[in-house]
Amino acid sequence: MSQVWPVVECNRYPVKRTVGEDVEVRARVFSHGTDVVLAALRYRAAGGRWKEVRMRPQPDDYFTASFTIERLSDYEFSVAGWHSPLLTWARDFAKWYASGEDVSMDAEEGREILSRALGKRPASRAAVLKRLMEAIVARDYGTIASLSTSPGLTEAAFLFDRRLHLEEGEAVRVRVEREEARFASWYEFFPRSCTSDPGKHGTLRDCTAMLRHARDLGFDTVYITPIHPIGRTNRRGKNGVIPCAPGDPGSPWAIGSDEGGHKSVNPDLGTLEDFREFLRKARSMGLEVAMDIALQCSPDHPYVREHPEWFRHRKDGSIRYAENPPKKYFDIYPFDFDTTDREGLWNEMLSIFLFWAEQGVRAFRVDNPHTKPTDFWEWLIAKVREKYPDAIFLAEAFTRPSIMYELSKVGFSMSYTYFTWRNYDYEIRDYFTEINSGEVAEHFRPMLFTNTPDILTDVLQKGGRPAFMMRAVLAATLSPLWGIYSGFELCENRARPNSEEYLDSEKYEVKARDFGAPGNINAFIARLNQIRRECRPLQFFRNVEFYRSDNPNIVCYSRWHGDEWVYVVVNVNPFEEHSATVQVPVWKFGIGFNEPYRMEDLLSGEVYNWVGEYNYVKLTPGERCAHVLRRRA
Repeated sequence: MSQVWPVVECNRYPVKRTVGEDVEVRARVFSHGTDVVLAALRYRAAGGRWKEVRMRPQPDDYFTASFTIERLSDYEFSVAGWHSPLLTWARDFAKWYASGEDVSMDAEEGREILSRALGKRPASRAAVLKRLMEAIVARDYGTIASLSTSPGLTEAAFLFDRRLHLEEGEAVRVRVEREEARFASWYEFFPRSCTSDPGKHGTLRDCTAMLRHARDLGFDTVYITPIHPIGRTNRRGKNGVIPCAPGDPGSPWAIGSDEGGHKSVNPDLGTLEDFREFLRKARSMGLEVAMDIALQCSPDHPYVREHPEWFRHRKDGSIRYAENPPKKYFDIYPFDFDTTDREGLWNEMLSIFLFWAEQGVRAFRVDNPHTKPTDFWEWLIAKVREKYPDAIFLAEAFTRPSIMYELSKVGFSMSYTYFTWRNYDYEIRDYFTEINSGEVAEHFRPMLFTNTPDILTDVLQKGGRPAFMMRAVLAATLSPLWGIYSGFELCENRARPNSEEYLDSEKYEVKARDFGAPGNINAFIARLNQIRRECRPLQFFRNVEFYRSDNPNIVCYSRWHGDEWVYVVVNVNPFEEHSATVQVPVWKFGIGFNEPYRMEDLLSGEVYNWVGEYNYVKLTPGERCAHVLRRRA
């Protein structure tokens, strides 16, 4: 056996799936000589009994089969192969008979093989074998030859024949998570901005209106920035300046003060009971709450006093600030994961996740995980899942691909991506082909955020409302996982000069918003999320294919699942109207090359009459930036 698929890094790490997904297995199973080879896919949930299905032969010695993940438990599968004496004999007998040879001795050999296969098998399941034996006893060679090529014989041989020279490959692990690790729509907001007065700090009890807003936009997960006490030493003021002005709330990522640390709630937001009530309200609206965990401290964090050995020190004995030369973050101390008290630090970090899981949180967005050791994350995530197997982890890792992929392999459910900076046709094609194929697609789940509190890209700064709509379509249709940061629906695009940072960034101040302000794209985003819920192809990975367009400003691709498919065309230039002749994969969807068919645009409700493989589109920014099409009967 060779080329067993799927597998990640020679089976060093598990393949990933969610409950309800299929695992489609392929392997080359072959042998010396000409004996007929059969293969089985064996699988089981952790601790369960092995189940087995026959693998179907394909060209070039490949065999394929699949199984469905039925429950929230890790699975494993293996491939077994063997010689089938019965099928080898039956194939040869039919050939000898057809060539006119004397087959009497061959029939007797078959009698012996069948006797072993039949044993005391139930008559209903071995009917073809019994008929074959009856024909041998009667020396009815024509019937023997006919039955030797019958479809049911292969299945009977799989079930009852001897498995000669049986070999089984190494078990491949499958990490299983709940469906929301594969298909979800996230909305990020700052709880302190849940206020109508920019001079007043919002509280967790004030977040009800924001929860309704996220729900009305069609999102199913609300991701809140850190809710812990914020340090006062070197607190950043408006636009990140130091020193801050009186009353500036500081950055939520500068965690820890006299009021507590990572297991405390900022008193300006409320209490731990207020947080529990926030969770209850979100659940009552059908929303999951994702919590931001940043493993770093302000200089005022209790850990700094209690465990100075957990931090790196300079020659003068002072603790080293977070650095990304030439930048220094004077309000943050990073942990030293190579500390002499590694066990103490690691266990305390684990206790943070377990504490919030005990409050009811099951989705964690982890800040900058690429700055911590991957073996730490592999250990921590496994420990959390021992107690909370439904826990989900999002890696906020804008870093090199090798590190992003390694974090995915060691346990992160999903990851931020380079989508934010993939704007041109060729960039989109190349990037999404990479992450939707090969080994990467078996473990890496891309979360496509259109923007973040740190990132307001050039195309959003300059492209106005059409750019926001265009990027929303791409994010919502290129991955089952997508999200926006609050204010995107208002097309907020004021940036600091020569920077991707928002001007007057919400990271450093309370920002009150009117979500019904003119120019919003609320209805457009709500429609995109509705389309995602209605279209199964938009809910799965490993199913994106790109097609030809004669205009580089227009990208086209399809997504499919089973016999359902969606075809998307997007004008990626938010400044100009563009038209193109685009390729439609009619061969894939059972449409003739000259056959007329109707395509319904799920965004607008319009229906187009198309013919064959190539069709014309025209897309105008601000009016119609994209088509999300489905064939209409």
